[in-house]
Amino acid sequence: MTGGFALRKVEASSATNFTALVEEHASDQFARLVMEVEPAEPHRIASMSLRAIPTPPDFRIQPLTEAALLKALRERLDQSSFSGAVLVAHHGKPIFAQAYGVADRATSTPNRLDTRFRIGSMNKMFTATAILQLVQAGRIGLNDPLGKYIPDYPNKDVAAKVTIHHLLTHTGGTGDFFGPQFDAHRLELRTLNDYVKLYGNRGLEFEPGSRWAYSNYGFLLLGVVIEKVTGQSYYDYVAAHVYQPAGMTRTGSLPEDQHVPDLSVGYTQMGGGSAAHPNTDTLPYRGTSAGGGYSTVEDLLRFANALTADKLLDAHNTELLTTGKVDTPGGGKYGYGFESRMINGQVCFGHGGGAPGMNGDLQICPQSGYTIAVLSNLDPPAATRVADFILNRLPPD
Repeated sequence: MTGGFALRKVEASSATNFTALVEEHASDQFARLVMEVEPAEPHRIASMSLRAIPTPPDFRIQPLTEAALLKALRERLDQSSFSGAVLVAHHGKPIFAQAYGVADRATSTPNRLDTRFRIGSMNKMFTATAILQLVQAGRIGLNDPLGKYIPDYPNKDVAAKVTIHHLLTHTGGTGDFFGPQFDAHRLELRTLNDYVKLYGNRGLEFEPGSRWAYSNYGFLLLGVVIEKVTGQSYYDYVAAHVYQPAGMTRTGSLPEDQHVPDLSVGYTQMGGGSAAHPNTDTLPYRGTSAGGGYSTVEDLLRFANALTADKLLDAHNTELLTTGKVDTPGGGKYGYGFESRMINGQVCFGHGGGAPGMNGDLQICPQSGYTIAVLSNLDPPAATRVADFILNRLPPD
């Protein structure tokens, strides 16, 4: 997944310890390599770690002019095996929009700008926007406990202690739902309540508010809250109150047994074997409020434009939604369904998504007016690498 590493700087070296900065060959990502060897021959490696880190100050990438950035981006993509679609907009208008690779290898169907790609966790942005709409309308309180909206929630400790704020910021200790249980029941989980029936009795992983830990199940519960408060299905509410006002006509979460025109096939190399194969056996029956829908780069731009123009929320709640609140391990801050990062002196916010055979990223940089949307039907970090390449070189304004 990394393409290997280049040694950039030795930070410390002794007879038994070695620490260095390395950079991925295929991206801008840096990592810190720490190795310890046994002092006695044959000097076996006692421990070794390799952890991703933000770009060190000594290796900060200098911004480019817009023309130079687009030229470098085009050259990089033309020389790569990227499959997907890339869109860069400035002040809401596309300045680069191109599709690469194939949507379906069996039919040699090429990817297009209007090809639908699975977006994984990116629709956490849509879920959080829907919750904040209900907060704005006075129908949900951010500090209210989960049990106020789901009074029959099986685990009463979770219902009493976890608030809407905790769920939105991944600080509720509600854990994930991927794992052996999900694999065993993947095709039986057809509604959001099916997930609650399967996972609702388990306890908290930590005291709510005490730390940050990414929780797909937490965002699944936010979808249940939307259903309880509105009396609509999660899917119908988001379609009517997020997709429709934003003009997103090619975004949704139809079940896998329904035909979706122009939906790309995801290709993965995970799970053994060297050849990429369709990710069909990994997909849930239907996307949820935690992720798993599909969209296009053009629809993601429409969402970004509607959000920043305060068409989905008023200015106060848009800022509340997108402003970082809790530190994350990658050096950013997580807000409500959006993660914000400081990149070359400007704050950008958005969300990525990834699973076998799918990867995407949307980043909005209001200070300079740039928006980046990248979607791919390959394993992570195919789209993330492209988005980061652009972000790290954006003109400041």
